[in-house]
Amino acid sequence: MKKPFFWEKAKKVLISKDKKLGEIISNYPKDFLFSKSDPFYTLARSIVGQQISVKAAQAVWDRLENKVKRIEPNYISKMHFMSLKSCGLSRQKIKYLKSLSSAFMQNKINPDKWKKYSDEDIINELVLIKGIGRWTAEMYLIFNLCRPDIFPVDDIGLLRGICKCYNLNYPIKKEVALKMSENWKPYRSVATWYFWRSLDPIPVEY
Repeated sequence: MKKPFFWEKAKKVLISKDKKLGEIISNYPKDFLFSKSDPFYTLARSIVGQQISVKAAQAVWDRLENKVKRIEPNYISKMHFMSLKSCGLSRQKIKYLKSLSSAFMQNKINPDKWKKYSDEDIINELVLIKGIGRWTAEMYLIFNLCRPDIFPVDDIGLLRGICKCYNLNYPIKKEVALKMSENWKPYRSVATWYFWRSLDPIPVEY
């Protein structure tokens, strides 16, 4: 597992800019974001993780991995509704996973070209797929493409982490979080990852 090329520099910049965030970073000296590099895997896992805790998402994902031979579009596509439901997936998420599988199988999306796209261009293309909203697209940018400056302001864990770090009452308004995030540019993905890390005993991954 390789850490992103910008990770160590980002840590130094964030520690110098923000003492409280710096304390979190110092608490996890050996941890870092790493990419699974499989676009379908990351997007499928992001769909499973929508609107539930990291722990709950991990439990559902483990059951899914045990049930299906491989996390690949053709395997998910062929799985029976009840088999997927038995993993703990909602009816809606099953539809989303089938929709994602179909988009990959029909070449409606081409992850290879995204490497040259801007963050917003990738988000705009991804949200055309049923079940993928901005948050899921942002998880893809962070965990698959390792883009350094993504700030998923709709993420509950991120907002909780910020409130915990700065002793603020949860929840804070998104506008407040966005204003605070100006201080963490151009490494907001790294800041986000450490706010998540401060809440969970296992690192977040997609």
